[in-house]
Amino acid sequence: QVQVAESGGGSVQAGGSLRLSCTASGPSHRRNCMAWFRQAPGKEREGVASLFTANGNTNYADSVKGRFAISQDNVKNTLYLQMNSLNVEDRAMYYCAAALICVRDGLDTGTFGIWGQGTQVTVFS
Repeated sequence: QVQVAESGGGSVQAGGSLRLSCTASGPSHRRNCMAWFRQAPGKEREGVASLFTANGNTNYADSVKGRFAISQDNVKNTLYLQMNSLNVEDRAMYYCAAALICVRDGLDTGTFGIWGQGTQVTVFS
């Protein structure tokens, strides 16, 4: 049984940085695709960044390219999301997700079956 749990959210001033962590458990061969999603109040959940664990390939939403970086520590079974140059539009609940495979760019919510509880990111101006 694969499980994921996020941590690292918080409140930061615009222009600042945060690093989110996602600790995964369960068979690693069943979580070949890991990703971060976010959902702002009144909006649909959207893909932020994905990572194919086998080769490290990554994909990003256009809105975060050049500012966010997804990475993994295989020893610690932990996925990270380094968020720099945060702005108020980045304010949302951030979720970690796992899937057996990455479908297309790995940013489609419908292709993920394992979700964490989320961690809140607040950006103030």
